[in-house]
Amino acid sequence: MQTFNHLITTRPHEVRQVLISDLHLSPEEPALVQAFLALLDDCLALPALKRLFILGDWFEVWVGDDTYLSLSDDELSVHWLTPLIAKLKKLRIAGCEILVMHGNRDFLLGQPFCNLFGGELIYEPYTLLIGAQTYRLEHGDALCIDDKKYQLFRKVMRNRFTKWYLLNKSLEKRLIIADNMRKKSQQSNANKATHIMDVNKDAVDKVLYDNDALLHGHTHRPDIHQTTDNKIRYVLGDWRLLDSDTRQPKVNAVIGAVVEENVNNDDEFRLVEFQYLVR
Repeated sequence: MQTFNHLITTRPHEVRQVLISDLHLSPEEPALVQAFLALLDDCLALPALKRLFILGDWFEVWVGDDTYLSLSDDELSVHWLTPLIAKLKKLRIAGCEILVMHGNRDFLLGQPFCNLFGGELIYEPYTLLIGAQTYRLEHGDALCIDDKKYQLFRKVMRNRFTKWYLLNKSLEKRLIIADNMRKKSQQSNANKATHIMDVNKDAVDKVLYDNDALLHGHTHRPDIHQTTDNKIRYVLGDWRLLDSDTRQPKVNAVIGAVVEENVNNDDEFRLVEFQYLVR
């Protein structure tokens, strides 16, 4: 796996698509926000980039688009999301599609927010053709079927009536609900066996039956797995702040890139380690 401090490689014109997941952005983690802005700068410098995929858990928590859309002009001018939206809009104007998928922490994200920068909300599973192969894209939490309590919770929370109920609560109440849910989730996960929170092999085999490869995030365990029938499961990594107590902290993430190979002029997918030195 190649490691880059920037996505500007020695062959930047060959990068066609970039795929990221599990950024967990929030005002409490400014280093992650800086790293994402740096990634967008890199994307703007890639001359042939056509798509940026954000495959869930873009934000640590999202309780509704009105969190941002209801702000006054003065509040928007100093909000931590405003530079991010401006950069995304610039990327879209440059001709790069921005495709956003729900995760387990931002399933209330809506198209109105994506409209601010010309993005498109997509739904899992999403099929992506890379070369002659079909890749199935999803966040990944639906594959963790051994965690039966979570799957029941997921089913309830993703129900459109539940979403309607939550979005009709006041913003203040939604923030309280989200905080309580996050605390309960942390307590519950602390007592779960590690394998329960990972994807289930049978679930993976089932979704790979009609696809050549599977690409997901969620588990925070970036890797490349080969199945018994020579199909591949790629796992994107979460964005992590490392060495925070040193003079040179950095953000590290394993992301995906679709590049054109000069040998046969065909597209190829690869995982790339992206690093950003926090300033």
